[in-house]
Amino acid sequence: MSAGFWDERYAAPEYAYGTEPSALLSEHLAKLRPGDILLPAEGEGRNAVHAARTGWNVTAFDQSTEGRRKALALAARHQVTIDYRLDGLDRFPYPPHAYNAVASIFVHLPPSFRPDYHRSLVRTLRPDGTLIIEAFSKEQIAYASGGPKDPSQLYSVAELQDDLNGMRIILLEERQVVLNEGPFHSGPASVIHCIARKEH
Repeated sequence: MSAGFWDERYAAPEYAYGTEPSALLSEHLAKLRPGDILLPAEGEGRNAVHAARTGWNVTAFDQSTEGRRKALALAARHQVTIDYRLDGLDRFPYPPHAYNAVASIFVHLPPSFRPDYHRSLVRTLRPDGTLIIEAFSKEQIAYASGGPKDPSQLYSVAELQDDLNGMRIILLEERQVVLNEGPFHSGPASVIHCIARKEH
């Protein structure tokens, strides 16, 4: 989707995906020692602000100026600081060994770009760094609770296994959940949860 699409969605006063973090992100960040974390395509900042509130040094980016505006407002409301940049998934430099954790939450991409994106996330992790991925599964096409309508942009366990070859997989499963994340993520859904560790 274009920056214009996301600017239009995020222009409303209401937070499109709520202000509470992904439950997967919240649960697994609590198990890690806080350090440097990257959140790509971070939208209105709900996950970045949560990470900052729990002691993480946060770098986030998105192509939407409206998303960045609302993320910084949410950070100010909670009296935390986040480094939120305007950038695209195909332009961000993903510096090698820069982050202790990377969280890719509902980032959906064409299959021609998805593997390269995931390899970039692995590259920017430090040794022993943790990658957290939450995304809609192929089965989400049957639900009205959010996500792309193009099945090729929905995820499968097998695709993620291929994309993350060489990582130590801690959790990789498809599950049925009920989302309550603002007006655009609401109701029964089929998601994939992935936690992976970079060993060297």
